[in-house]
Parts: sequence; C-alpha cells; structure tokens
Amino acid sequence: MGKYDCLKLDNQICFPLYACSKGIVKAYKPFLDEIGLTYTQYIAMMVLWEHGEISSKELGNCLYLDSGTLTPVLKTLESKGLITRARSHEDERNLIVALTNSGLALRDRAVDVPAKMSACSSLSQEDAAELYRILRELMKSFA
Repeated sequence: MGKYDCLKLDNQICFPLYACSKGIVKAYKPFLDEIGLTYTQYIAMMVLWEHGEISSKELGNCLYLDSGTLTPVLKTLESKGLITRARSHEDERNLIVALTNSGLALRDRAVDVPAKMSACSSLSQEDAAELYRILRELMKSFA
C-alpha cells in the first residue's frame, strides 16, 4: 500500500455515505413535494408526530441539528401552521415546539412516504436492517 492510498476516494467510507445521503434526499423530494415539506422539515415533523411536543433543544438533539439550522426550519413550519413555538411556563429559557391540528393531520398524508422510499432501494429488508444497525453505531462515534 502506497503512502497516498489513504487519500484515494475509493478508500473513503465517508464518500459512499455522502453520495448515498444526497441520492436519498433527492429520491425523497417528489414524495415530500406532495405534502409540502423539505427533507429537514419532514424529519422534524417525524419527531413531533412521535412526541406531540418537545423542547427545541431536544428536537435538535434528536435530529443532530444545531439551533442555527433548526430555527429557520421551525419558523417555516410555524408559518405553514403545522407547529407552534412557545416559551416553557416552567423555564422561560426553554422553547417548546408542539404540533397544531394541521400538523397532526399532515401525518395521514405522510404515512405512505416510507413505503414509497423503500420501493426506491434495491436493498433487501435484512440488508437494510443491518445497514441501519451499522449506521446507528457509527452515529454514536460522532454524537
């Protein structure tokens, strides 16, 4: 192995992750356009559909997003009438993000998106589950 082999693109784990991530987000676009969300808005809504309401700090932690990235997403979702943002009564420093009735109703329109995305992949269910497990483990290294 040569001194510079470590710099070959084919020897980087990050590149296929990067390329797949771009491809996956691109594949999501037509499905998310139907429900009026970007990918980042969609994953934020997924957390809210699961929790109903959550602090913006916890939401950012779930999504691995800093407040500078998350705040514009939340402002847009609020302007669409899908969420509310309000200061916590217990601690004014905490911003609580909650679903509106419209935000909750959007879940019914989004419920088919995961199946549509699965149909875009050539991975078997077993391979997809193994890839998920490996990626979750890798995420721990960078949390």
